[in-house]
Amino acid sequence: MNGRCLKFDGNPIQDAISRIRFAPASNNLLISSWDTNLRLYDVDGSKLTFEASGNAELLDCCFQGEAAAFSAGSDCSITRYDLHSGTSKFFGNHDDLATCVEYSDETGQVITGGWDKKIKCWDSRSMKALTCVNTVSVAVESMSLSGYTAMVAVGSSVNMYDLRKFNTSYYSKRMDIQIKCIRPYLDQGFAAGSVEGRVALKYFNPSNQNNDGFAFRCIPKATEKRHNMPAVNDIVFSPSTDGAFITGDNDGYVTIWNAQSKKRVFEMPKFENSIASLAYNCGGQLLAVASSYTYQEANELYYCYLILKIFTGKYLQGYTYMK
Repeated sequence: MNGRCLKFDGNPIQDAISRIRFAPASNNLLISSWDTNLRLYDVDGSKLTFEASGNAELLDCCFQGEAAAFSAGSDCSITRYDLHSGTSKFFGNHDDLATCVEYSDETGQVITGGWDKKIKCWDSRSMKALTCVNTVSVAVESMSLSGYTAMVAVGSSVNMYDLRKFNTSYYSKRMDIQIKCIRPYLDQGFAAGSVEGRVALKYFNPSNQNNDGFAFRCIPKATEKRHNMPAVNDIVFSPSTDGAFITGDNDGYVTIWNAQSKKRVFEMPKFENSIASLAYNCGGQLLAVASSYTYQEANELYYCYLILKIFTGKYLQGYTYMK
């Protein structure tokens, strides 16, 4: 693969990447990793603009607008960062590993989940005021927001909460998979990736009430005869192409699918390591792929890097590496 190298001069990523996210309105990329650092990379300017280290591995991150961010840590903490001043401060905590963090532009709330089986809702405007706690049956592994809806993966179920009345879930759907990640499909539904290499797509308002979605084995073209499938670690939907979504699995495959035709559209060359996280920019022109060991397999290679792939429509135009 050809492309220019975007290096983290002086302090490369030293441990597994946990999450990458593009900013809401710019091409700034937020990166959390197990080396305790939160980084902000200006993709347009090809430079690292923010870096903050902590005392624990970071398991998730999210933006609060363009100027602030949050992280969830293995020390149970939620931390807030001012990306302009370069400062950070303790925001809240769980009773066990904090695994997920999301920020809602619509309500100003911070939603967090953890291994303590709790989903917490914080009011960011009053600075760390805890407004509601929901307890679920197992540890929270994945979470996403879509408008006023919080989608939470709890074992084999998806629970949904209205952020305006967060005291109880208004939707609970048991899936036929052990969920690894949950991602919204615009306002039409959601996709869930499993630890067994399957993806389930569910619609909120299906045209046919007897067919509210479908599930399929996310099999890379190069491994179609395999029976043991790697976990689907992340899913992203294209902001610019309706029905197009991308999966990244633990064997290093990134595949573009069409939800409407239920077919594979494009498969990238296999990465040497697992796909830890995926992110589209707000316009859908840039796709960031974090290839990293994920502590799921004994034979994973001990290195990590970020690759930025530039798309125009359905066609791959070039590559930019971030190491």
